[in-house]
Amino acid sequence: MRTELISIPTPTHPLDAAYYRPDGASKGAVMYCHGNQMNFYVCAARFLAPHITALGYDFMPFNRRGHDSVSTYDSRECVGGAYQTVAEGIEDNEIAANYLAAKGYQSPIVIGHSNGGVLASEHVARHPETRALILLSAHAGGNRLSNSSSARNFSLAGDTAALTRQAEALVSVGKPRQLMLIPAWWWVISARTFLDRLTNAPDLVKNAKRIRCPVLFIRGDQEPKENYPAERFQEDCAGPCEVVIVPNCDHFYVGAEANVAKIVTEWLKRTVAKKLIILCATKDSNVP
Repeated sequence: MRTELISIPTPTHPLDAAYYRPDGASKGAVMYCHGNQMNFYVCAARFLAPHITALGYDFMPFNRRGHDSVSTYDSRECVGGAYQTVAEGIEDNEIAANYLAAKGYQSPIVIGHSNGGVLASEHVARHPETRALILLSAHAGGNRLSNSSSARNFSLAGDTAALTRQAEALVSVGKPRQLMLIPAWWWVISARTFLDRLTNAPDLVKNAKRIRCPVLFIRGDQEPKENYPAERFQEDCAGPCEVVIVPNCDHFYVGAEANVAKIVTEWLKRTVAKKLIILCATKDSNVP
């Protein structure tokens, strides 16, 4: 495969990405949405690249503006996942998809890991032309104050009520970007982003009812199904949905990379190729 580092403009900071191309002609594109506090060169964004391109697809894992935790890009301004809002993450997916559309790929396959999967479900629900969706350990999302299945224990841990009061107090005195320490992962988050994450995340299972393209939902056997609701998503999905539970596998697929890559590539070969054959047959028979 051939690899190019690219930069996609946004209203603020650009989206940096690795753009992988197959050696031969491309038959489509795959867009990858990373999880919270991650980036385009870790986890499945990294290990899937040679497998996706070997199938003949361009593969573009990209950094949301809120990647990693706290960082600097081109100044001493604090940026990163601790500051990103849900709306900004949704906008980043739109911008990345528009970049691919400008290259001739109007309906890319979408892959999303963890919170990137939740954002991917929102993107695909808004874009019914999407060819296929792969959810890698996507969490339940939704309002974390009322949704008991949300993954808040993995991202907004601690005394939620006390932390909410602290965040609200900071926002009220004009300090929305003030960082707060929380007792588990993410570990650090800004006041505004803490409040935003409580109530504004897309609801994964509700989005299932709006998604008609083929879906593959992968979860590791070490992940609680209440927080990563593959089966509930499958029950509510408006289109075909296949669920695979990977043995000896955690949320980050450590040691299970080859198995996950095999599941993804075999599903793509079987499912997307079948869909294209059906579409071609429909066109040939002049069925509207």
